[in-house]
Amino acid sequence: MRYLSPLEMLYKWEQEKPDEIYLSQPIDGKWHNWTWKEFGIEVRKMAAYLKSLDLPEDSKIALLSKNCAHWMMTDLAIMMSGHVSVPLYPNLNAETLDKILKHSESKLLFVGKLDNFSEMKTGVPSNMECIAFPFYSEDFQRWDDLIKDVQPVNKNIVRAPQELATIIYTSGTTGDPKGVMHKFYNFSFATSNAVNSLHLDNEVFFSYLPLCHIAERLLVQMGSMYSGGKVFFAESLDTFAANLAEASPTVFLGVPRIWTKFQQGILTKLPQKKLNILLSIPIISSLIKNKIQKGLGLSKVRNVFTGAAPTPVALINWFARLGINIQEAYAMTENTCYSHVSYNDNINIGSVGQALPLCDVKLSEQNEILIKHEALMDGYYKMEEETEKTIVDGWLHTGDEGAIDSSGFLRITGRVKDLFKTSKGKYVAPSPIEMKLSANKNMEQICVVGTELPQPIAIVVLSERGKNKSQEDLISSLTTTLEVVNSKLDGHEKIHNFVVVKDNWTVENKLLTPTMKIKRNAIEKLYNTSYKAWYEGEKIIMD
Repeated sequence: MRYLSPLEMLYKWEQEKPDEIYLSQPIDGKWHNWTWKEFGIEVRKMAAYLKSLDLPEDSKIALLSKNCAHWMMTDLAIMMSGHVSVPLYPNLNAETLDKILKHSESKLLFVGKLDNFSEMKTGVPSNMECIAFPFYSEDFQRWDDLIKDVQPVNKNIVRAPQELATIIYTSGTTGDPKGVMHKFYNFSFATSNAVNSLHLDNEVFFSYLPLCHIAERLLVQMGSMYSGGKVFFAESLDTFAANLAEASPTVFLGVPRIWTKFQQGILTKLPQKKLNILLSIPIISSLIKNKIQKGLGLSKVRNVFTGAAPTPVALINWFARLGINIQEAYAMTENTCYSHVSYNDNINIGSVGQALPLCDVKLSEQNEILIKHEALMDGYYKMEEETEKTIVDGWLHTGDEGAIDSSGFLRITGRVKDLFKTSKGKYVAPSPIEMKLSANKNMEQICVVGTELPQPIAIVVLSERGKNKSQEDLISSLTTTLEVVNSKLDGHEKIHNFVVVKDNWTVENKLLTPTMKIKRNAIEKLYNTSYKAWYEGEKIIMD
């Protein structure tokens, strides 16, 4: 089957609704809008400029910016000019930035909306040409100046389905990032089928998760282009809530950390006991739900997704009581974010949904989830051995462990690669245990470890809520959680004790990935010399 490409979708909307607003972005508190026609002109002008540089065909062009209108313009301009995009996380450190730019052999770098480019700048080769987005960087030649006198590309250029479109560097919970190669067909196949399956049409999206991540890129960027929708951006963390309320999207993608923040914000204004009472009164209940949904900016949402990491069942159930039915999804960069989704009329809480159309799934003998469809990656850039380990006989080996019920609902049960062996010779999967422990909102981050220990221990970073509690209340709360969770675990899985560390786990100190997942290897390396002493300590250790 032939699917339309992202470029062809641009041409379609340029013709069909040129004066309809496509992108809305707040800058210094004021909304700036671009219609499909205006968006197309910017794309065509920058594509013409890129063509004028006479770079070798299929040159790699890197893109470093937080989400904004010009991020999406740049991506399309790179496509139109005959080159390959390399989107980068806006919170990379200089060392990783340098590695990726060199590994990808990028010829040019777009620099846009960033919080700390001065710290990253040393990671940019001194001889690399850079282009600055409007409104932000003053360091390089500017977008507006470069295209001011340029005639836009007037032809509707179409790239072949098998041409390389992008190289997406994974955030990497272990080792260096790997460059995932995707051709144009992969975007076309995955987005067309996802949009049709989810019945997306003229939707309103809110863009705040990194566009360089496959989930945001497929659902928000590509989803908006294939559904003919509209995209609102967030200006900053400080304005996030107000921007979301103004956007009032019909499709929203969150991650567990966001849902936890939403929950904490609600409970600060409306404590749980009071909320329970109000929700138990029929007439009042509807009013409260509507007020909360409107306050969050989710009163018009029809599809509300969560992904990137497992979302605790208790949290999903909590939001369901408020009339916000969170749909878990599951996919990877390597399969173009096309795998499993929970449909809004068929949510099975605790599962990540069912396989999307034309997606085959099975479990290996070790219960590893294997995926097969037409939009799997072409491989890891310049890493043939890793590619061969990951795609075997046409099946993508995800590294995730799962279970599939008779209705096809998939549950993630752990990471095959995260298993560790205790000194008793028993294997432990940390992720499911961490999910159970995360029900205690005094903890922000949790890493269960236990290699060569008789039983696992849990290393913990406190949330703001936890930091504000008295030590007595905190120890009591953690002790209760330890008892409750351990009562539901097998003997070899039971957590021996909690260790509360004072360190912050951040992207900057390389203990979190850019998508805010814990880097187990790095955390273990930092603390493993203390394991034995911790194990011999109290049930709750305040290190």
